[in-house]
Amino acid sequence: MRVNGLLHYGLQVPSLETGQNFYSSFGLDTAERDNSLVVRCSGRDLDQTVLTEGPEKRLHHVAFSVDAGSLPNWQRHLETLDIRIVDPPRQVSGGLWFRDPDANLVNLREEALAPWRTFDTLPANFGDEIRRVDQALWPTLNEKTQPRRLGHVLIFSSDNTRSEEFYRRSLGLRLSDRIPGIATFMNTGPGDHHVFGFIQSTHPGLHHSSWEVANLDQIAVGARSMAEAGHTTGWGLGRHSVGSNLFHYIRDPWGSWIEYFSDIDQITEKWEPQDWDTSPAVWCPVMPGEFIVNQESKPE
Repeated sequence: MRVNGLLHYGLQVPSLETGQNFYSSFGLDTAERDNSLVVRCSGRDLDQTVLTEGPEKRLHHVAFSVDAGSLPNWQRHLETLDIRIVDPPRQVSGGLWFRDPDANLVNLREEALAPWRTFDTLPANFGDEIRRVDQALWPTLNEKTQPRRLGHVLIFSSDNTRSEEFYRRSLGLRLSDRIPGIATFMNTGPGDHHVFGFIQSTHPGLHHSSWEVANLDQIAVGARSMAEAGHTTGWGLGRHSVGSNLFHYIRDPWGSWIEYFSDIDQITEKWEPQDWDTSPAVWCPVMPGEFIVNQESKPE
């Protein structure tokens, strides 16, 4: 059995107002619902982040899409693996809930992956391919950056190998690639190189969420807008090695990271994963030392 894809992630944060200001500045739509804050991409009818209020920031849960009517089969599947089904948390209801080896809540929901809006294709001049003549491009490039979908989430794991095996057996996720001892990337089948993965740490937490924008210009405009809103700590612009996507990260108010990305590798069932001895980017500024430091407190 394999999940259809990533739906959303949940965060517990000390202030929903702070969350609303941050995600709105990033170019996302926010709305209050049942004492929580839901975050969506413009033009996509799907919750992509759910914020609940609590004393400190913590990764609350990760939710995946499964087929309508399949939850009884999923429950039987999980129980054959000796994975205990748990009650839904008070703040978020619906679906099937269980915990991974680091005690992170995982939620399976009978929700379809809603379509996202299309991007306009810019007439670009690269090499010998000339597509823009007698037309100035720059006046069109200053529109507010608005991501169209949540692409992937990476979480901290106390044991990447154990986490990889658990999510392979429980959800049917497939290995995409590894940087051994540092990061593991997984997919849900044909599509993006990775939708989920792990950064090695001493304890669980959210490392980053990644949101797709149209192109390099939208990444740069978004980075500028976030800096103008006071969110100046980041990493980028760069091109990742594993996954190949263009990126720029901004530190969120709680110590995790949020990423604008574009141009990620697309894979099929024929993809063969590898272990790579490589830096995380082909080109970029120097990576901040705190980039892979888990800022969430260690559970007792």
